[in-house]
Amino acid sequence: MSAPTVPPAFSKDQPFPARLRENRLLNGSGSAKETRHFIVDLAGSGLVYAAGDSLGVFPTNRASDVAELLARLGASGDEPVAPALLRLAEPIPLREALSARLALAGPTRKLVETLAAKTSSATERATLTALLPPEAKELLAAWLYEREFADLLAEFPAARLTPQELVDHLRRLAPRLYSVATSPWVFPDEVHLTVAIVRYMTNGRDRVGVASTFLADRAAVGVTPVPVFVSHSHFRPPAEGARDCIMVGPGTGIAPFRAFVQERVAAGATGRNWLFYGDQHRATDFLYGDEWTAALARGALTRLDLAFSRDQPQKIYVQDRMRENAAELWAWLQGGAHFYVCGDAKRMAKDVEHALLELIAQQGGFTPEQAAEYLKQLKKDRRYQRDVY
Repeated sequence: MSAPTVPPAFSKDQPFPARLRENRLLNGSGSAKETRHFIVDLAGSGLVYAAGDSLGVFPTNRASDVAELLARLGASGDEPVAPALLRLAEPIPLREALSARLALAGPTRKLVETLAAKTSSATERATLTALLPPEAKELLAAWLYEREFADLLAEFPAARLTPQELVDHLRRLAPRLYSVATSPWVFPDEVHLTVAIVRYMTNGRDRVGVASTFLADRAAVGVTPVPVFVSHSHFRPPAEGARDCIMVGPGTGIAPFRAFVQERVAAGATGRNWLFYGDQHRATDFLYGDEWTAALARGALTRLDLAFSRDQPQKIYVQDRMRENAAELWAWLQGGAHFYVCGDAKRMAKDVEHALLELIAQQGGFTPEQAAEYLKQLKKDRRYQRDVY
C-alpha cells in the first residue's frame, strides 16, 4: 500500500503556481488610470490567508526587454551564467536569468564604473567618468533614474560586457505584494487583487511596472502559472465585532477594506463601518462603486464619504472629507472605533495623519502634544493601523 501523498507547503521559497480566473478593467472609458481586478485561483494550494494579508506575486520580465538586452550583448541567451546573489548550485541559461530571476531596471554607479573601464571609446569614457566624481553624485542619481540597463548598453556600445559581467550587476527580481481584496470567509479558494497597472516613459522610452504588467499583459487567464505566496500581516479588522470601523482607502488602497467589509458582514459583526474613498473622477474611477453603493443601501456600510479630486475646480481629497465630518469622527473614536489607512505613503497617508491629529486637537480641546499622545495611544491599542506603500 502506497503512502498517502502530502501536498507541498507553499511559501515564498516555494510559491504556488496559481492561475488567474479573471482579469477585468475597473476604470471607465476615458480614465487617466488603468486599475485591474484580478481573481487568483488558490484551489488545491493549501494556502490560508486572512483579511488584511497580502498576496506575493513573482513576475517575469517582458520578452521584448530580455530580447533587447541579448541583442546589446550579442548573446543567444543560451550562455551559462551564475549570478552570485542567486547562490545557484549550477549555472543557468542567460535567457532564464534575465526573464525570471533578475531585475532589468535600476542600474547603479558600479555599472557606470565598469562601462568606463571597459569601453574602447575615449568619448564614451569621458562621458562616463564625468558622472563619477563625488560632486556629481546628484547628477549621477538623476541620470541613472531615467535609465535601465538596456539604455546604458545602447548609449555606450563600445563597452562590451560578457553575459556574466552583466548579470553580476543586476539585482534579484523580487516578488511584489498586493493587499488582498477578499475575505476567506466568503472566498476561501481564491484571492481578489486590485492592481494599478504601471506604464510610463523615461529617457524617451516606454517603461512598465514588471509585476503589474505581468498580471495585466503576460499572464493569460487560466493558462499562465502565476507563482504566489501569502504574506501575513497584523493589519486586521477589529477582533471585537461590536467595535466600529473607520476606513480610509483612496485608489487601490480600497482593496483591504473590501475584504474587511466582506468579513464583518459574514461574521455578523454589529459594529458600524465608515468608508472614506477618493480618486480622480466618480464616473471613471469609483472602484467597486456598485458594490459600495449596494453595501450602503443594505446597511453593510453605515457611512460612505467620497472625494473625487477632479470633479470640481478645487481639488477635494479624503482628508478634506475627514475635516468636514470632524465632530462625527471624533464621536466614533471616543466610542472605541478603530481607524485604518491604506494606500500611498508619500503624501496621502501623511496628509490623513495630519488631518487626524488636527481633528483630535480641535474636537478634544487638546494641545498638539496631547493630540500626538492620544494618537500614540491609539497605535498602542492597535486602534490606529496603516498599510501604506
